[in-house]
Amino acid sequence: MILVTGGSGFLGGAVVRRLVARGETVRSLQRQDSPDLRKLGVDIVHADLADRDAVIQAAQTCEAVIHIAAKTGVWGPQEDYYRANVLGTRNIIEACLANNIRRLVYTSTPSVIHAGGDIEGVDESIPLATHFEIAYPATKAEAEQLVRSANSTELGTVALRPHLIWGPHDPQLTARILARGKIGRLRLVGKGLKLIDSVYIDNAVDAHLLALDRIAPGAACAGNAYFITQGEPMPQRDLINGILKAGGLPPCEKYISPRAAYALGAIMEIIWKVLGRLDEPMMTRFVAKQLATAHWYDISAAKRDLGYAPLISVTQGLQILKQSLRGA
Repeated sequence: MILVTGGSGFLGGAVVRRLVARGETVRSLQRQDSPDLRKLGVDIVHADLADRDAVIQAAQTCEAVIHIAAKTGVWGPQEDYYRANVLGTRNIIEACLANNIRRLVYTSTPSVIHAGGDIEGVDESIPLATHFEIAYPATKAEAEQLVRSANSTELGTVALRPHLIWGPHDPQLTARILARGKIGRLRLVGKGLKLIDSVYIDNAVDAHLLALDRIAPGAACAGNAYFITQGEPMPQRDLINGILKAGGLPPCEKYISPRAAYALGAIMEIIWKVLGRLDEPMMTRFVAKQLATAHWYDISAAKRDLGYAPLISVTQGLQILKQSLRGA
């Protein structure tokens, strides 16, 4: 049996479905119910990752763990991110050791290496950032270090860093672009010419299953982290406008300067703090920096050690997205 955390999420659910499709018995540890997964025969366990005993119990009889669940976002109390991302990951590692599980795949993020400037064609030799402006990348970096340090002769661990996952049924990147495009509130920071790389959902799932099949104590990928993308760096505006086109919307032709976006983010953060709002501001200083800088990576290591190859191109993914949205 394979334990997947976060099966009710976009990536987690897609991983669970693929595992079931290839004949695996799957248990999903999650906080929300998923009737569609239950219909597939998935064993749903409701538990909080911060509950050590519950996590250890959920991992009983499992032979491997894919740890995807995390608190994401750019706003909210530090302690909430720490509880879910750091404490939760520590409990997953303890659950693996307590149940003699020898394979652990962890979903990290490229944000762990972002220091605020352009990231262009770097590989995994680049060190983790030493300063983080928000809790999400800070706690994910700490969790990734825990996972990689846990690699041993008893437990093989590997961390994946998928960047900007998108595709049909994506409630984050794709949904936000389409929602803001519909009401005319979408802006490109700068001219949208900075190169970014992303990963289509099916390719992200492929990477997780490849890692699951290859990880073991002493494996070539054991103890390592890998960037997972399309391997197709493109101007930011091309991906955004491609998603808009798939949704039947006109391209974004409105711009805001990086300096103005950063200032707007600072103002909105102050307002949100004064009002005590917990929802995410439309712009923050962190988001402004992300949108104003290049983010693309060398995925040679994932190809070499995991056998990863993006099977669906951006063009193909956008066509699938278009068909999905038309059928919605």
